[in-house]
Amino acid sequence: MNTETVYPILSGKRALVVGVANEHSIAWGCALAFRKLGAEVVLTYLNEKARPHVAPLAEQIDARLLPLDVTQPGQLEAVFAELAGQGSLDILVHSIAFAPKADLQGGLLDCSLDGFLQAMDVSCHSFIRMAKLAAPLMRDGGSMFAMSYHGADKVVPNYNVMGPVKAALEAARRWANWWTSSMSAIPAPIWRRRTPGG
Repeated sequence: MNTETVYPILSGKRALVVGVANEHSIAWGCALAFRKLGAEVVLTYLNEKARPHVAPLAEQIDARLLPLDVTQPGQLEAVFAELAGQGSLDILVHSIAFAPKADLQGGLLDCSLDGFLQAMDVSCHSFIRMAKLAAPLMRDGGSMFAMSYHGADKVVPNYNVMGPVKAALEAARRWANWWTSSMSAIPAPIWRRRTPGG
């Protein structure tokens, strides 16, 4: 794919895109768009099984590639420590979500406590943690994006536990936006992106 810069309005900016799994990922579309607009892009990959799918994409857009499993202690902090060592951050894309298969496929009332907590941790609380680490690096302001779905507002068949989890993510985004705006002279707006497939 041609990643030639069309309108370099993001020249000199850095974007961290979390959640690229393959070339069909919404996060990959974001990364491509940012690169086309002139941004330096940093991508993450979940684990060694995912790396072969993400590494060729990173090469296509000359992106740095870092490991990130938000359930593993210290990995998120390591990503942001590396970013801090390289300068500032202007854009954060949080495009990760997870629920155990049994809890995702079962009805909401059948969701286990462990499954619900894991879904909340990966899909929602990780955004709060990222926002906390990203905000100090957004020295000249910036933007944080979180992916949501219609099922956060309305009941969607088979969306099950992810409905309340995405609703929590949307609320967390609103509160993080207020917090970063009120604690900084230069606010970092946080946007929600509704995805067609959840």
